[in-house]
Amino acid sequence: MEFEFSGKIFEWRGPAPFFYIQLPADIAHEISLMAKQLTYGWGVIPVAAVIGKTSFTTSLFPKDGGYLLGLKVAVRKPENLQLGDSPKVFISFDI
Repeated sequence: MEFEFSGKIFEWRGPAPFFYIQLPADIAHEISLMAKQLTYGWGVIPVAAVIGKTSFTTSLFPKDGGYLLGLKVAVRKPENLQLGDSPKVFISFDI
């Protein structure tokens, strides 16, 4: 299963800052239908992702009926991604 979308990068500040992109509602809904087969616990779903020329693994985190895609520094830095940017994202699941 694969999806392509664009989304705005935002920051969640906790003890340390975390950066995310919220998945569009229609894609989040499709994923939620398969979530029990995809999750490895407490609703977190592992994904393979690509932004620009950077491939990486991360997780989707459930939030307010949708999902957030975590963005590591190792992705943001080589792709020169900043808070508020809206990159094109490709995600896939190992099912």
